[in-house]
Amino acid sequence: MRVMGVDPGLTRCGIALVESGRGRQVTALDVDVVRTPADMDLAKRLNSVYDAACHWMDVHDPEVVAIERVFAQHQVSTAMGTAQAGGVIALAASQRGVPVRFHTPSEVKAAVTGNGRADKAQVTAMVTRILGLQQAPRPADAADALALAICHCWRAPMIERMARAEAAAADQKRRYEARLAELNRSRLKKAGSQ
Repeated sequence: MRVMGVDPGLTRCGIALVESGRGRQVTALDVDVVRTPADMDLAKRLNSVYDAACHWMDVHDPEVVAIERVFAQHQVSTAMGTAQAGGVIALAASQRGVPVRFHTPSEVKAAVTGNGRADKAQVTAMVTRILGLQQAPRPADAADALALAICHCWRAPMIERMARAEAAAADQKRRYEARLAELNRSRLKKAGSQ
C-alpha cells in the first residue's frame, strides 16, 4: 500500500510517501516540508499547501492519504491554521478519488513508539529506525509526516477488519430483527384468526 502522510500546518506542512511491504515492513519513498511565510495572505498560504498536495498526489499516486487529526491545541490560531491546511489537502485527495484517513497524534505516537505520549525526539528516533534511514528526517514536521504514513500502514488492516466485523454484525442484527418482526406478525395474525 502506498500512503501519503501529512502533518498539516501553514508555516510548515510535512508531506511524506511510504510503501508497505510484508508484515510491518515500510519503505520511505519521498519526504518534504512545504513552507509558507507567516506574513503571506492566508488564502495564498492555503493555495500553496493545496498546490503542493496536488503535485504530490499527481506525481506519486498514493492509494490513501493519512492526515493528522486536529482535536485541540493550546493556541486557537495555530489549531485553525492546522485544520485549514488539513482541509485543503483532504479536498485535493477527494478531487482525485483518493481516500483520506485521519489519525490523532496519540494514535500515531503509540503506533510508532509504543507510547501515546512520546515526545518529538522519540518519534523522530523511531521513524529513523523503522525506515532504516541514515539520518533523522528534519525538521520534525518531516518525521511526523513519515510517522503518520507508517501509522496508517500498520493500522489500516486492523481498521478494515473492524469495519468488516461491524458491517457483518449490523447485517446479522438487521436479519434477526426482520425475522423477529415476521414472527410477531405471524403471532398477531394467528391470534386475530382465533
